[in-house]
Amino acid sequence: MTPHREHFAPVARLLHWGMALLLIAQLFIGAGMVASVSERHEWLINLHKPLGIALLALVIVRLIVRLSTRQPPLPRDLPEVQKLAAKASHLLLYGLMLILPLVGWAMLSAAGDPIMLAPSIRLPALIGADPHAFALLRKAHGYLAYLLFLTVLVHLAAALFHGLIRRDGVLQSMAKGKSRRGIPLDEH
Repeated sequence: MTPHREHFAPVARLLHWGMALLLIAQLFIGAGMVASVSERHEWLINLHKPLGIALLALVIVRLIVRLSTRQPPLPRDLPEVQKLAAKASHLLLYGLMLILPLVGWAMLSAAGDPIMLAPSIRLPALIGADPHAFALLRKAHGYLAYLLFLTVLVHLAAALFHGLIRRDGVLQSMAKGKSRRGIPLDEH
């Protein structure tokens, strides 16, 4: 296995790691929110809503960056089934990162609950108030969140597989850039 020496663009790496932290925080905030009936419940909801909208905006930026920059190729010796799995899992991740906040927004709209980004900034409702739609969207939001969490775990497992077992440079292409001397850090 020869490590490939290309890296993702710095803005792509920044978005990847920043969103990873925010997304994991959001998943745990959501889990805590549905498991809590304490005084923290409302605080968690008020944190979850704007963070979801921020993640929606960031994934749109991230898609633009991904489509406008070159990604490092996967290793040539990677089996085709793993290349297909990598592409499919990335499509699933991006799809879930787009749809989950939209479903949450629609769910809150169906509940008649506005999303306030600031005291004077209110997002428009995506759909009208409808208790049946709310119930359906609430279930969908929960199931999609579990699917996203599972997909993130699989993504992490694949990254560790590439970094610790294959040592083929795939993890380093997102983890590191070039050293100060211009020498790729995964060449050593």
